Amino acid sequence: MTKIQMKTPLVEMDGDEMTRILWKDIKEELILPFVDLKTEYYDLGLENRDLTNDQVTVDAAYANKKYGVSVKCATITPNAQRVEEYHLKEMWKSPNGTIRAILDGTVFRKPIMIDCISPIVSKWKKPITIARHAYGDVYKSSEIKVPGKGIAKLVFEGEDKIEKEIFSFETPGVLQGQYNTDSSIESFARSCFNYALDQKQDLWFGTKDTISKIYDHRFKDIFQEIYNKEYKDLFEKEGITYFYSLIDDITARVMRSDGGFIWACKNYDGDVMSDMVSTAFGSLAMMTSVLVSPDGHYEYEAAHGTVTRHYYRYLKGEKTSTNPIATIFAWSGALRKRGELDKIDDLVYYADVLEKACLHVLNNGILTKDLVLLAENIEVKEVNSEDFLKAVRKEIEALL
Repeated sequence: MTKIQMKTPLVEMDGDEMTRILWKDIKEELILPFVDLKTEYYDLGLENRDLTNDQVTVDAAYANKKYGVSVKCATITPNAQRVEEYHLKEMWKSPNGTIRAILDGTVFRKPIMIDCISPIVSKWKKPITIARHAYGDVYKSSEIKVPGKGIAKLVFEGEDKIEKEIFSFETPGVLQGQYNTDSSIESFARSCFNYALDQKQDLWFGTKDTISKIYDHRFKDIFQEIYNKEYKDLFEKEGITYFYSLIDDITARVMRSDGGFIWACKNYDGDVMSDMVSTAFGSLAMMTSVLVSPDGHYEYEAAHGTVTRHYYRYLKGEKTSTNPIATIFAWSGALRKRGELDKIDDLVYYADVLEKACLHVLNNGILTKDLVLLAENIEVKEVNSEDFLKAVRKEIEALL
């Protein structure tokens, strides 16, 4: 068959460990046979980030701003153990945090539901989409290891100087400073309201404004102001609602709901809750993720990590049953968006076929190890990653 032609390259951000291996396999088995793939490639593997002093991450983010659509493999955010393991120059910050800070976007994560796996929370019947504010907070924080006795202060120097004592240390400890901006919170709010209107789903949002009376309360106030001025009438016209409460109350309500809504979360809350929701719906590898910036740039990625344990087994020559679904859906999402922007109907259709082929394979009981124990009312066949990709390719060929 003739390969589907592309006009504009995707920004391709390679990653680490087992997901890096799957990245190459997915391209070779499921994409390159059908698409004349054009990408601008950036190696965000930890070794190359260290070699370039993390400049490659910044370059990749600005390439996304140039071309509009990127697809990213899972990457390592190093801790002290990783610094020693990879002999790093320093403990580099999260590449996701760097990219999100440059793009100033909102991450929307939605679980992939299949017929043979019921959510662990029995009341959940419809997907719950997590909208994660992907800017600032702890991911761009500054930290100090306090050596001993002294006074910690929060200081702002502008036209006026604002100074506030944080804590008087008598012993060693730790100190953290984080920030956000009104403009980013406003972009987050509008992204969430627009996405809710597009999906015709209710929007829920929660912070801890009773404790964080300035920081979290600012999020609450900006959301409410924008909703009242710009979206209230539109929501009422569509028959959907915006609901705010404390984050702990929202979490309890989520557990009692039947799903089918968008849950807006601050950066850290969204990081944690997206893993909880994806696991409850089946697996960390069954979650789509897209970063959408205010100026219409898109970054698609898997919502999970680099699958380190499987990588160590792979290095020993063992075959692994690593679930590639979220990484495949990152590619399909990016290719679909590229096709939509460039008006390439065949590319959009191929992306739809790729996802449909994955769901056909899963619903036929051909599953990776993480899903086998969750499957119900179906005869299952556990396969390794290589055989799973081959089964998906066979379905693609039958559908095209």
